[in-house]
Amino acid sequence: MVIRILFFSALQDIVDCEEMDFVVPEGVGDISQLLDVLYDRWPCLREWHRKIRVAADLEYVGFDHALEDGQEIAIMPPVQGG
Repeated sequence: MVIRILFFSALQDIVDCEEMDFVVPEGVGDISQLLDVLYDRWPCLREWHRKIRVAADLEYVGFDHALEDGQEIAIMPPVQGG
């Protein structure tokens, strides 16, 4: 399965990109498992775990949301006002 992952704000600095096509490893079926894979690849992302929001195809979802081929997953830090 291939998904598109979008990173926002400070998270872009950690992963050094705004978006990527990502081949989901075998056995990874939900957002929580995907985040574990991303945390292994970029350990500094783990510091954001309790703060991030995740959206699948433009809708906020929980970490138990099932991944589907072709989905667009957005990973965002908390929204800041100004």
